[in-house]
Amino acid sequence: MKFEAIAVEKIPLIHEGDNLPSIICEKIGLQYRDIIIIASTIVAKAEGEIFRLEDITPGEEALEIAARTGKDPRFIQAVLSKSREVFVETPFMLVTTLAGHTCVNAGIDESNIENGFLLYPPENPDASALKIGKELEKLSGKKLSVIITDTNGRAFKIGQTGVAIGIYNIKPVKRWIGEKDLFGKVLEITEQAIADELAGAANLLMGEGAGGIPVVIIRGLDYYCEGNTSIKESYRPENMDVIKQGLRCLRNKK
Repeated sequence: MKFEAIAVEKIPLIHEGDNLPSIICEKIGLQYRDIIIIASTIVAKAEGEIFRLEDITPGEEALEIAARTGKDPRFIQAVLSKSREVFVETPFMLVTTLAGHTCVNAGIDESNIENGFLLYPPENPDASALKIGKELEKLSGKKLSVIITDTNGRAFKIGQTGVAIGIYNIKPVKRWIGEKDLFGKVLEITEQAIADELAGAANLLMGEGAGGIPVVIIRGLDYYCEGNTSIKESYRPENMDVIKQGLRCLRNKK
């Protein structure tokens, strides 16, 4: 058993309004049930999620956080505008975004963008993945899956890894519950983070610097699932998320 991870090279710098599916199909021939992994940065650029700090007016909450942390209140306001809940204010802002993803600084990116500009993440990554996926299928005539990725740190380890923030035609989690292990024991809790694992594999080719590989094709693994899929299926239910509960307790004590 094997699979391939193929870097789609010579993707040009993306600007607002660019047609990502057409650009991808011009650079590589897609095959039946390929999984197209796309960096959120180029999706956000195509969707016009670029902004400048000088265009941001901080509100009262942003000014209060800035006074406590010494950070630029305009950047804080940008984070708050894309957040539904703040867990940590310093040394970084840990938030849950409006789309439901918990990450640092609401996923706002200062890298891989022209000087003087910053980049919000796609407003609705699942919707972006669906739109891109349907157009890719139309152009290629193939059934495909799409994963939009970002890089996240890990709570208990050093270093960042690729994670899925939006999906199309793929389930984010494979549940092994009820299956048997090598010794015949029934698995009770095993759930495999398929979309995140694929995002991490693709990130090995994408890199984090000036390599400029924002699209990777995973070929040879069949995780195609037609129908309504959402990255939200991988988010832990609030009543089971002990880390968020702990962070809320700490924040309320301050």
